[in-house]
Amino acid sequence: MNHLHRYASTRFGRLPKTFSELSNLRREVPWWNQVLDPGSPTLTKWNYIILCTCLVALFLDPLYFFLPVIGAPGCMQIDLGLGIFVTFFRTVADLFFFIHITIKFRTAFVAPSSRVFGRGELVMDRKAIAIRYLKSSFIIDLAAALPLPQIVIWFIIPASKSATAAHANHTLSFIVLLQYIPRFLIMFPINRRIIKTTGVVAKTAWSGAAYNLVLYTLASHVLGASWYVLSIQRQYECWRIECSKEMNSTHSPSCNPYFLDCNTVGKSARNAWLKKTNVIINCDALNDDDKDFQFGMFSDAFTNNVASSDFPDKYFYCLWWGLKNLCSYGQSIMTSTLSSETLFCIIICICGLVFFSHLIGNMQGYLQSTTARLEEWRIRRRDTEEWMRHRQLPPDLQDRVRRFVNYQWTATRGVDEEAILKSLPLDLRRQIQRHLCLALVRRVPFFAQMDDQLLDAICERLVSSLNTNDMFLVREDDPVQEMLFIIRGKVESSTTNGGRTGFYNSITLGPGDFCGEELLTWALIPHSDSIINLPLSTRTVKSITEVEAFALRAWDLRYVAKQFKRLHSKKLQHAFRYYSHQWRTWGACFIQAAWRRYKRKRLAIELAKQEQLYDDMYDMDDGAGAEYEDGDASSSDQANHAQHLGITILASKFAKNTRKGAKKTVSRINQDDSILKMPKMFKPVEPDFSAL
Repeated sequence: MNHLHRYASTRFGRLPKTFSELSNLRREVPWWNQVLDPGSPTLTKWNYIILCTCLVALFLDPLYFFLPVIGAPGCMQIDLGLGIFVTFFRTVADLFFFIHITIKFRTAFVAPSSRVFGRGELVMDRKAIAIRYLKSSFIIDLAAALPLPQIVIWFIIPASKSATAAHANHTLSFIVLLQYIPRFLIMFPINRRIIKTTGVVAKTAWSGAAYNLVLYTLASHVLGASWYVLSIQRQYECWRIECSKEMNSTHSPSCNPYFLDCNTVGKSARNAWLKKTNVIINCDALNDDDKDFQFGMFSDAFTNNVASSDFPDKYFYCLWWGLKNLCSYGQSIMTSTLSSETLFCIIICICGLVFFSHLIGNMQGYLQSTTARLEEWRIRRRDTEEWMRHRQLPPDLQDRVRRFVNYQWTATRGVDEEAILKSLPLDLRRQIQRHLCLALVRRVPFFAQMDDQLLDAICERLVSSLNTNDMFLVREDDPVQEMLFIIRGKVESSTTNGGRTGFYNSITLGPGDFCGEELLTWALIPHSDSIINLPLSTRTVKSITEVEAFALRAWDLRYVAKQFKRLHSKKLQHAFRYYSHQWRTWGACFIQAAWRRYKRKRLAIELAKQEQLYDDMYDMDDGAGAEYEDGDASSSDQANHAQHLGITILASKFAKNTRKGAKKTVSRINQDDSILKMPKMFKPVEPDFSAL
């Protein structure tokens, strides 16, 4: 960090003392002077880029083997257009290699003495970084980055005196093979560095399988290109041998080795030689059996006119040849007795065995990783089926178990979310739980009244709960273990108010509702005995459809209630009562009972008024009867009194009957009320908030 110290001395007049000053200082240092962290995301992306560059470079270099072509009968030439194409892209790849060398001079490393515990201490001194890099892998990186084929093909070969196509082919093939080794070797440290930083090269199973398939195809590409250039050299070797036989005074015109280069096509001397020479006939691969010179494994290149075909046809034929022989370990190759061909076939067999085994093994591992969870679920399902048959469970119970296992697999794909979360640090768990649960929890109206800090504490302790249809989440009079907040699905909540005869209440809960609210009252009670005894459920909750919910366990809710006093606020308590279906049921029953009492009181008042009216009429009838008995009225009035007496007697009888009917009606109403009266549903237990 000498450059940072020097810059800090000039910038601040002193060295940075705090981490914020050091971070600001790093941001102010120009990017070309910064030292990179080997585990930073930027360097990780660069490692992937340089790995892809290595693959492209390993693909481009064998294309130089396709430069020599059969341009005319008995001559060889260089494909100039292909040479320009390959040279351009190879130069771009070389620039990436030089950038990689520059980056490695600025990449910090972990001091070996600090690896006792943890990640270790980074060495940020540029001088120490440069010395370490020069002593380790600088030579290999430099050898892989040098543009040797470009220099040879565009500068050295044209300047040489014997600049024939055969000479260029031999020289270029040697240089490409020589530089192919360091370009192949630098892939291994890059691969290790990616695995050390991210854990794997391919992040998904399919990308890993594709990566191994690309490597196998690259090996086939190299093998096919090598077979092609060796075929061209084999053809040229035959021409050279036959041409040497005609280089004497007995053969006119005499063969000149320059005639085998297509630059001499059209010259009179070559045309005269071409008319009388036997080189073309003696080096024809179609008549390979009748001649001393055998093409062996390279005869297909000439019998199928591969050497004189266009580049796309030529390339794909050679790729197919390499892929075919790698897969079959070279069993279909017909070789000659030459030791070079036999050695080349041995190399093909060994490489095919190694590469094919590597490909099958890695692809099997990657593809099995995609179905590992599925296979684990199948084994678990098979074990469950065997266990149910062994225990002779009823068919309906077996169906319920199967539905739950299938639903759990569909929802989680066999991933144990709780185990993953428990393995993470506390802060990460909080952030993940907030991301997963906060938006869903806010859909519950009761939680919408809470602040973010209280919601974070609740989200941190929520666990997922999956239930299939026709499952009892909790039964009446059973201890309430958790409070459920429904996210998806519907449940039926019913109660008999402790099993009382004639009472039944049922409601349907959907997304946004909750059940198990007895726990909140229990959690707010400060008595010590509530720690042992959980509250009993006043309702039976049964799932109607598949239900996804978040569960807040009893002890977690009690912890939140103790730590956050805002849960005791009147606003939250009123919101809880408003959204609680238990409190709503109690309120509805209370209103019904009050209305019944009002109706009975009103009926009693009306009956009392009628009874008073008839009593007054009866008293009037009694006074009239007394006057009749005294005999003070005249005879003319006696007829009227007799008539009034009859009316009074009838009214008196009607009043008595009415009074008896009213009494019977009241007694019947009271009797009906005693029979049909709804049992009193007590108000849910409310904690004493004044004691908190």
